[in-house]
Amino acid sequence: MSATEAESTSLSGGLCRRTWERIVHERGLVEARSASGRAFRTLVSPMSPDPVGEVRVFTAADETEPVAKLVYVGLTVRAIGLDSHMVFAFVRPDLPVPHFTLDSVQGQGSYAFHLDLIPRADLGTHLTYLDWAHAPLTPAFEEVSQRPGLSKAAIGPRQFAMMSPWMLVHRAEEAAFTGIDDAVTTYLDHWFGLLAAPVPDAVVADVADTDLSLRDARNRANIFSPDVDHVWAQVARLVGDEAMEDVRAQLLDNEVRA
Repeated sequence: MSATEAESTSLSGGLCRRTWERIVHERGLVEARSASGRAFRTLVSPMSPDPVGEVRVFTAADETEPVAKLVYVGLTVRAIGLDSHMVFAFVRPDLPVPHFTLDSVQGQGSYAFHLDLIPRADLGTHLTYLDWAHAPLTPAFEEVSQRPGLSKAAIGPRQFAMMSPWMLVHRAEEAAFTGIDDAVTTYLDHWFGLLAAPVPDAVVADVADTDLSLRDARNRANIFSPDVDHVWAQVARLVGDEAMEDVRAQLLDNEVRA
C-alpha cells in the first residue's frame, strides 16, 4: 500500500479518492502505470524516509471518450502536518465541455478545498455557453457559500481569473468539510450530464469564434504556472524542483510522458 493509499481514510484523501474513482469508473478510463506496475509516479521527499505521495494518471479507453486525461496528485507529509489531494479531469481540447477539478487539503489542523468546472470559453462574451455549462450550478454555489464553518480561502483575483465564478474555494472547519460531499456530487453530476449529451447546436455556434484547443493550452499554462499559483514553490520545497516540474508537466496537456 502506498503512502497516499494509506491516507485514503483521511477526510481530505477520502473525499478526493471517492471523486476520482467515480470518474474513472463512470468514464471507463484506463490507468497509465509505471514500468514496475505501480502508480505513474511515486513522490519522495527529504522530509521523510518513506514515499510522501503519488501521481496517478488515467486516459481514455478510445477516441470516442470525451475525457482525455485524469491526473490525481496526493501528497502526505506528516512532518509538517500536510495531507493534500487534488484531481483534474481534462476533456478533449476540441470540445467545449469544462474540465472538472477538486482539491482537498488538511494542513496543520484545518481543512481547505476548491471545486470547479473550468470554463473552455470566455464567459463574458459567451452567454449561451455560460448558461449551459455553469449557470445550473448557481443554487448549489450559493447554498454552499453560505454554510457555517466555511470561510473564503486566500486566493487572489489573478489566480481566480483562470477559473470560473462558480468555483467554491474555502477553508473549512472539520464539520463543514465533512458535509461538502453533496456539493461535489452536484458539480460532478452536472458535469457528467454535459459529457453524456451532445453539445447543443446553440452552444457550438456560440463558441465557434473560439479556438478551443489553443485557448485550452494557454489556460492550462496559466492555471499551472508557478508565477500564478505559488503552491508550486511549496511543492518544489517538498519534493524537489525536478519532481515538481514533472508533476506540472502532467497537467499542462493530455500527453502521457513516461
